[in-house]
Amino acid sequence: QVQLVESGGGLVQAGESLRLSCVASGSIFSFNAMGWYRQAAGKQREWVAAITHGGTTIYAGSVKGRFTISRDNAKNPVYLQMDSLNPEDTGVYYCNAQKGVSNYWGQGTQVTVSS
Repeated sequence: QVQLVESGGGLVQAGESLRLSCVASGSIFSFNAMGWYRQAAGKQREWVAAITHGGTTIYAGSVKGRFTISRDNAKNPVYLQMDSLNPEDTGVYYCNAQKGVSNYWGQGTQVTVSS
């Protein structure tokens, strides 16, 4: 059973930064890819960023140039560095891991950006 635990959320002002962490049970290299999604109140969950097994990173257009997904080593964790935050970035951020045909999710961490 794969477990993902996010941390690092909080309340910040527009223009500030936050770094989210996702700790997975086992080696993150066992996953095809890991990524971050977010869900604002009353909206559907949307994809934010991903990092593949080979280290390729991809981003949603709304965060490209402001957010950076990274990892340190095979053990953990996966990070999401979020800079130049704005109120539209507010939401619950979820870590996602793909292994074969299976998707795994963390419980989410709240990010609130005030104007």
